Amino acid sequence: MFWRRLTIFVLIILMILGGGVYLWFNKLMQEHYVAPILMYHSINPKSDKVLRRLIVSPRSFERQMRFFKEHRYNVMPLVSLAALIRDKKPIPPKTVAITFDDGYRDFYTYAFPVLEKYRLPATMFIIVDEVGRSGGDRLSWQEIIRMQESGLVTFGSHAMGPEPLIKIKSPSELKRQIFLSKRILEEKLGQRVKAFSYPEGMFNPVIRQTVIDAGYKLAVATHPGRDHPDDDAFALKRLRISYSSDNLLVFWFETSGVYNFIRECDKDN
Repeated sequence: MFWRRLTIFVLIILMILGGGVYLWFNKLMQEHYVAPILMYHSINPKSDKVLRRLIVSPRSFERQMRFFKEHRYNVMPLVSLAALIRDKKPIPPKTVAITFDDGYRDFYTYAFPVLEKYRLPATMFIIVDEVGRSGGDRLSWQEIIRMQESGLVTFGSHAMGPEPLIKIKSPSELKRQIFLSKRILEEKLGQRVKAFSYPEGMFNPVIRQTVIDAGYKLAVATHPGRDHPDDDAFALKRLRISYSSDNLLVFWFETSGVYNFIRECDKDN
């Protein structure tokens, strides 16, 4: 009887301590919380050793979106999340935003039907000069407009071409890449384009200011650096989703906010 009571007592103490640790960690994470913005590229059943960091299989993508739906994640349009960040408003728990870069045609074939199935919003960043290019590996204007009409997919600019803007020395060419891509997209889509994605995620103060001057409301990068503020709507940090996220445990870790919490805390050290 004594040992049974002692065991129950020890278990209660551990539960209390465990609950205290959980509450402490939960409070700490809320203070440092940065909502995950997921960055996809290609959804394709074909494997490619060179591009494997850019490819997620259709099967994995389906499982990931189903995971969001079944676990009641708050999947927000990127522009809505950016507004919360910009205005320093509280971000609901389990909030994520889904983005795609480059305008691969397999988005229309494999990703869009899944987004429709689960009614999840996403933002696609288009390289304007590559729309409908020969070879058929990029989206056409017809496909882009069809997806826009669904109300689920928002389109943003990924510049005119794929070259990183930091390599462009001409101020007029830099302005053309940022301003003209916005104008063409708006003419084709018949609505304002608010989001910009820096090619290869790289930018500098001049590029950032040019994006602001062009009238965009937000811009996404990859990981602009430990010293960069989390609430800069023109340098939003993203998480690359690739073949490594085939494991749902890894995917949960990346999208739960824990990974961002660790990454953000690490920058303070």
